[in-house]
Amino acid sequence: MGTASGALLSIAAIGGLLVLAPPSAHAQWWRSAPADFEDCAALAEKAATREEKTAKLSECNAKFAGRRKPGGGYTYFDFMQNRNFDIAGPNPTPEEQKKIDEEYIAYLERERRNSAAAAFAAKHQEQKQQQLQRVSLKSDEKVPVPVASPAKQPPRAATDPPRTRSMSGCAKGTFSCDWPRISEGINDIKKLFGATPNKGKKS
Repeated sequence: MGTASGALLSIAAIGGLLVLAPPSAHAQWWRSAPADFEDCAALAEKAATREEKTAKLSECNAKFAGRRKPGGGYTYFDFMQNRNFDIAGPNPTPEEQKKIDEEYIAYLERERRNSAAAAFAAKHQEQKQQQLQRVSLKSDEKVPVPVASPAKQPPRAATDPPRTRSMSGCAKGTFSCDWPRISEGINDIKKLFGATPNKGKKS
């Protein structure tokens, strides 16, 4: 009976110690946990397999938003704004997160104004190009050349043979070019009939 009572007292004492003892073991676990992303990534590098390493790095990325700066402090990259923000710890505080959100609202407003300005500039450039094209088309139009009136043009028979130039340089079909040949023909006819050319009368 005494032995059983002593055992019960020992168990009760141990239970009381567990209840009254400070959570030193739990605190020790948190102190051994990574303090920031860089520490977490260093622990993930020691994983046995590649799949485990990838999973632990993903957990590190989800746990810590900030990245350690070489000179001290941390920086937070907001991919929505494509810019970095300096923060005090490995994660933004509520005040720091509020500032980041306000900057994001201002960023959206700037983007809206820039888009509107770009659209206006593009429209203006398009109108300018259309005006230049219209001016270019007008300058390319050919001005009709005035043609002389048919009444003022010299008459020309449709049956007139085209005139060609002989070897001597005169145009065939003209009197000055054909006269030597006609004259030789007349002299040949006179010789054929025995006619003699007229001689000048003696005084």
